[in-house]
Amino acid sequence: METLGYYNGDIGLLDELRIPMNDRACWFGDGVYDATVSANYSIFALEEHINRFFNSAALLYMVPAITKTQLAELLNTLVHKVDSPTQFVYWQMTRGTAPRTHAFPEHTTPNLWVMIKPLSLPDIYQKIKLITVEDTRFLHCNIKTLNLLPNVLASEKAKQAGCTEAVFYRGNRITEGSHANVHIFKEGILRTAPLDNLILPGISRAHIIAHCGNLGIPVDETPFTLEEMFGADEIMISSSSTFCMSASHIDGRQVGGKAPELLRQLQDALLDEFRTCTSGEHIGGQCT
Repeated sequence: METLGYYNGDIGLLDELRIPMNDRACWFGDGVYDATVSANYSIFALEEHINRFFNSAALLYMVPAITKTQLAELLNTLVHKVDSPTQFVYWQMTRGTAPRTHAFPEHTTPNLWVMIKPLSLPDIYQKIKLITVEDTRFLHCNIKTLNLLPNVLASEKAKQAGCTEAVFYRGNRITEGSHANVHIFKEGILRTAPLDNLILPGISRAHIIAHCGNLGIPVDETPFTLEEMFGADEIMISSSSTFCMSASHIDGRQVGGKAPELLRQLQDALLDEFRTCTSGEHIGGQCT
């Protein structure tokens, strides 16, 4: 199978599955999601992604009809049904299927969606271009909800500008990217936004912080400004499918490039971890 779709137990080609119009995803985006990558049919950091998925659900008062263990088993089974060994693995849960009304419906069972498709992993050492966009999203960015229209619009602006990613700012503070966390190096210190309601608690962000600890790189989890970003030694974005990529330009201005050795150490560590954990020697892609 080239691409896989799953909906409440039904499995088929992604383009052939049909979803009820009364699924609350259609009317309200009423649901949560998570995603990661798989290589050699091993899903990377699956336990961490499932934990975040269940945390997002709890913050929206949703009770999954599946346990964490059952979800992990399902995803590990589904990746083996797709021809490509390197895949984008996405899953979401909606509040259920019910006639359209804003208030939560009673006695509904959450709907589980899964999408798996082939993925070409990026060259993380390649320099990328970014733009900045005012952050007009709502104040629950820490929940990985399906309400992504501001992110979609920002991503389209980046695409039209010939850039890879849009970086959100709120006031003068950098929050995150349209689908990535944002970090900087300054004077040998990794700066990254704190885990509050303005950013998503990125799995790759957590891995970056852990590797900084292993490499002896100090970490400062405090907000940084637009000016501090433009003046940083290196500017990086991180996500489950980009790991850690650095910028050469933001809004057309040349940036970074002042700490290449430090950046390379971190990128090498992240890529080595991914290759080890998806080598097929670790069950479910989890390192032991």
